[in-house]
This record gives sequence, C-alpha cells and structure tokens, in this order.
Amino acid sequence: MLSNRLKVVSATALAPAVWGSTYLVTTEFLPPGRPLLAATVRALPAGLVLIALTRRLPQGDWWWRALVLGALNIGGFFALLFVAAYRLPGGVAATIGAIQPLLAAGLAALLLGERLTARTAAAGVAGVAGIALLVLRADAHLDVTGVVAAAGGAVVMAAGVVLSKRWTSPAPLLATTGWQLTAGGLMLLPVALLVEGRPPVPTGANLAGYGYLAVIGTAVAYALWFRGIRALPPTKVAFLGLLSPMVATALGWLWLGQDLSAPQLVGGLVVLAALVAAQTAAPATARRTGAHPLTSPSPSARS
Repeated sequence: MLSNRLKVVSATALAPAVWGSTYLVTTEFLPPGRPLLAATVRALPAGLVLIALTRRLPQGDWWWRALVLGALNIGGFFALLFVAAYRLPGGVAATIGAIQPLLAAGLAALLLGERLTARTAAAGVAGVAGIALLVLRADAHLDVTGVVAAAGGAVVMAAGVVLSKRWTSPAPLLATTGWQLTAGGLMLLPVALLVEGRPPVPTGANLAGYGYLAVIGTAVAYALWFRGIRALPPTKVAFLGLLSPMVATALGWLWLGQDLSAPQLVGGLVVLAALVAAQTAAPATARRTGAHPLTSPSPSARS
C-alpha cells in the first residue's frame, strides 16, 4: 500500500517538476510580450489531440463541469501564469504562487470537509518562507499587474485542484484532461487575438518552445497531475506544486550559470521539509456529522 502510494506521489510530482521549466522556456524561447498566445498554444492543440485519441466527449453535467474546471485549471491559470512570468522576476512570481497549498487546504476544508490541521498550516507557512529564501531577491521589481496575476493564479489553481477532487469524472483520465485543456484553450483564443493581435511568424526556437510546453508541459504533465488528484488528498497534491520553483532555480543554476547562495540552499531545505511534512501527515478525514451541504458531495458530484 505504501509502495503504491509512493509511486503515485512520485508520478504526480513529475508534473510540477516539469512546470518548473516554464519560466526558462518562456524567457529563452518564446516571443516577448505574448503571454496569452503562449497560454493558448500550450493548451488548445494538446487538448484537441487528447480528445481525438480518446474519442470521448463529455456527457450530461460534465459539459458545464468541464468548462468550469477548464477555466480554473487551464484558461485562467495559464493566462495569469504567463502574465506573471512576463511582468515579474521569477522569484517574486514563485513566492506569491507558494501560497497555493494554504489556499487549497482552506478550500478543501470548506468544500470537502477535510480537517485543516496545525501541521498542514505550519507546512504551508514554511513552504512560503522557504520559497522566498530560495528565489526572492532584495532588489526584485514589483509590478502591480504581475503581482495580481501571480496571486490570482494561486487562487484559481487551488480552486481547480479542490473542485477536480470533488467532481471525479467517470470518463478515462486522458479524456477528462483533453476536455479541460480544450475548454481552457477555447476560452483563451479570442482573448489572445483581441488583446495581442495577430500572432507573429514563429522562429524555429519559438516552435521548439511551444512544442515542449504543449506536449511535455501540458498533455503529459496534466495527465499525471489529474491522476494524482484522483488518487490523493487535494492538499497533498497542492503541496507538490512547491517543486516548480525549486526546479526553476536548479535550471537557472545549470542552464544560465546563476549562483546559489547559502540562504538559497537553506530555503531549498526548508521547502523539502515542508513537502515531507505535508506528504507524511495523517489523512484529514471529512466531517460527516452536521456537515454543511457544500462539504457533503451529492450523488451526482461523485459521478
């Protein structure tokens, strides 16, 4: 049992580890000033391919549920993610985004009846502090739009994780992933064209960057992520997202030759400790007696 759980956690952790390369790919390979284009190209082709491969469309309530989850997990999150990546130093965006596990824990308590423990709260605070030590710079420039985008991305991602757990689809995993990617991509497309205009002619580097983000960073990574949400408590899944800035920092050191200071190394250890504490915490059982209607999924919500 423990071995199977460890395998699921490890596979799920690959998703945020891959996402840790997004900042590097965005700044080094994609055209500047096109965050919405990047988000659209990343989501829509991957979603359409997965739908074509699975040949499965939503049924009943899952038409609107796929739209809601696609808006949270893909459309809104991707747009906010790329806006933050273009307008903020990576350290600022990562530190703000590190509040997502705490937000997910709070939403899981509200919508799923999971008990918010002191250990989880402490791990969440430690995660934010560790990320700040790891990636935040004293001279970092704060752009208001970028800060709002990074905070909004944390909120919609936390909501998407919790609702994905509450609404477990009976369809195959790849089909559900395809629905959400397509829904999110279709929401992003008109906004990208309206705000950013006609896309520029891509270079070879641009195509390589888009291809990597669409195939590895989206189709594969999100399938692993949603598989983890199905099998694990949502708060534990959310904490795995702290791996993204750790991988981004490691890539900056390996790829860009950036130095690693002693405080950064301490921050990395703090983040790892927070991850271990969150993953080894006892399962938080749902409250059954006198639960609020929102915390007791209806029969249709379990379908």
